[in-house]
Amino acid sequence: MPRIAASLLLLTAGLSPLLAADEPIVVSTDHPRLFLRPQRLRLLRRERERQSMRWQQFEALVGGNAPMTEPGFALALYYEVSSDQSAGRKAIAWALSPSASDLRQLALVYDWCQPLLSDMEKRSLAARVLKGITDPPADDSISTERSRALAAVALFDEVPQGPQHELERLAYTWWRNKIARVAQSGRNPVPREDAYPLMELLHAFQDNANVDLRETARGYFKDFPIDHLMSYYPAPFQGAENDFYVGAMRRPADPDLRLATLSRAADLAMVAYDVNGPESQVIQGWLMHDRYLMRGAFGTPYEFLWANPYQPGLSYYNVPLVFYNSDLGRLYARSSWEDNAEWFGMFDGVMQRFADGHPTALNPQGALDPIDLHEAVICFARAAAGGRPIRLKLEDEEPVFVVGLEPHKLYSIEVDDEEMFEAAADPGGILELDDVPSGREIAVRIAEAAAQTR
Repeated sequence: MPRIAASLLLLTAGLSPLLAADEPIVVSTDHPRLFLRPQRLRLLRRERERQSMRWQQFEALVGGNAPMTEPGFALALYYEVSSDQSAGRKAIAWALSPSASDLRQLALVYDWCQPLLSDMEKRSLAARVLKGITDPPADDSISTERSRALAAVALFDEVPQGPQHELERLAYTWWRNKIARVAQSGRNPVPREDAYPLMELLHAFQDNANVDLRETARGYFKDFPIDHLMSYYPAPFQGAENDFYVGAMRRPADPDLRLATLSRAADLAMVAYDVNGPESQVIQGWLMHDRYLMRGAFGTPYEFLWANPYQPGLSYYNVPLVFYNSDLGRLYARSSWEDNAEWFGMFDGVMQRFADGHPTALNPQGALDPIDLHEAVICFARAAAGGRPIRLKLEDEEPVFVVGLEPHKLYSIEVDDEEMFEAAADPGGILELDDVPSGREIAVRIAEAAAQTR
């Protein structure tokens, strides 16, 4: 009994208050609250003193009066790090202008430029930010709710009750229903393009209220960094200022460099959120190549804010080349970590192959030949229709996946010279075949099982 009690104590000691009863969410931090907690602000100011290449790029853009894509965010950040009041005044002027409507940037300017705000400016800007969280949300997207969370944190303890109620709604209603329960049901709650707003939301709660929202779906969020890493297409895209890795898109098209910028920013913010996690250290190893350092007017503020070149990383070459999540029905496989690698992805009902420098959409029901990536073999259910065998010859022991099956359906599998067994396809219609013999040609037969169980 003492051992059991001690084990339970260890398991519960690090749990977020979110897992207990719905306790009040309280923000007790001083301005600046959002992202620029004392440790990170010290790091950024040291980067300025050392004239790091990220600071020099940021300084060149702001000092040269380059048009910034997000002026409130960029100029307020520059002010906080450099104490350049002219930059802070420009950020405030933007936030108080009639055209400024981005709640996220309004919250950042309010939080980061506190010392420069006159009483009248503070009241006016606070009213704008408050309106953003008292008006009904335009939608329940991660991006929208992220902005409302930043606004609530920025205003907390300066406007009675409203911000606290908003944070509690976000944590105890929206997050549980939109994120945690969706993940637990076997569906993906975070589209790839929402990874960055998700990280800002997580930082806002963890940094200011000591609430780790990930605790409500631990399995999903433990895999999240590697899922994000494996979903990059192998070949880099050469942008005007720097190269980008491009994340898998539902519909293959020309790369969206705005999404590529935010995808790298999400990676950087993941590392900052959990610096000691092995997954984060792998992502850090992926990030620290100068050719991908963002140098454009949109990406530079994110690069400077989140990057920590002094954080040790692990080589991503140690990451397995096959990532399979049977809970969500997601599969990624690469032939190698080189830029010319072949890649296969099945995610969110989409199937793609990347080869010869571009992605191609595949039909999950197509009668395609197996794809051998040397680290995994992908077989297609349509090829096994009507009891026809799938013929394979594996050079080495490697996993075999059958895709295009009906989700959750039970199947009978027969491999030459092996005993027949039954297994159910996952939520994405994927079935992994273990211990398929190598070194000789074999046939695999797949058919719906006679008795179906969930």
